[in-house]
Amino acid sequence: MTIKEGDSIPEAKLNEMTADGPNGVSTKDLCAGKTVAIFAVPGAFTPTCSAQHLPSYVQNADALKAKGVDEIVCMAVNDVFVMDAWGKDQNVGDKVRMLADGNGEFTTALGLELDGTGFGLGQRSQRFSILAKDGVVSQLNVEAGGEYRVSSAEHMLEQLG
Repeated sequence: MTIKEGDSIPEAKLNEMTADGPNGVSTKDLCAGKTVAIFAVPGAFTPTCSAQHLPSYVQNADALKAKGVDEIVCMAVNDVFVMDAWGKDQNVGDKVRMLADGNGEFTTALGLELDGTGFGLGQRSQRFSILAKDGVVSQLNVEAGGEYRVSSAEHMLEQLG
C-alpha cells in the first residue's frame, strides 16, 4: 500500500558516504524531531534527475530552510558510491544529503517502487517528494509517469506558503 499524508515514515536503513566510508542512516533517526524534505529520483546521473530535479533542491535549499525545513534529502535506489559520486558531480555540498536505498527497501515500504526492467534499470523509485514533520508525512507529491513537476523544490516551496 502506498504511504499517504498523515502516515508515519516507515523504519528503514539508508546509506550515506562519510569520510570514514559508507554509514547506515535510520529513517526514524533522520526524521525524529525535524522537518525533512525527502525527494526521490528514478536514478542518479539520469537526464531529468541531473538537469532539473536535484538542481532544484540545491538552488532552493536556503529558501526551503527559511520556511522551516531542517534537512533536505535526495534518495534513489542506487548504491552509496553512486549517490556520493553524483552529489560531488552536482556540487551539492552540505545543502542536500545524498542517501542510497540500495536494495529499494525504503522505497518498497513507502509503496513507491517503479519497475524499470523494460528499460534495463531494474526496480527503482518513482519520482516523488515528501515533507515529513517529526516522522509524519505532511505532504506527498508523486509524479505521473514521465513527468517532473509536483516533486520539484519550487512546488514544495509553494506548498509551504
